[in-house]
Amino acid sequence: MSDAVLHVTDSEFNEKVILASKNQPVLVDYWAEWCGPCKQIAPLLDKMAIKYAGKLTVVKINIDENSATPQHYGVRGIPTLMIFKDGEVEGTKVGALAESALSSFIDSNM
Repeated sequence: MSDAVLHVTDSEFNEKVILASKNQPVLVDYWAEWCGPCKQIAPLLDKMAIKYAGKLTVVKINIDENSATPQHYGVRGIPTLMIFKDGEVEGTKVGALAESALSSFIDSNM
């Protein structure tokens, strides 16, 4: 896991995602340790965090350790990716994405 990806908890979510997204978009990955597709896209998220450094913040939140936030945002399957912009959800994708699809998702929601 790269240092470019920030790990947050329920208690940090408002500050690190909602408030931070008023300055630049934040991509949130809802994941769990036991989730195969979550592990599959982790290297891509690292790559995107580096590629979009200064333009996008990439954040991961473990749903097993932090259940309030995923419940609040209606996360029903993982991995779920949400882009927050100006404190609101701008876009959502569920499931592992190929690199090109992930880039397109990011670009279309920035």
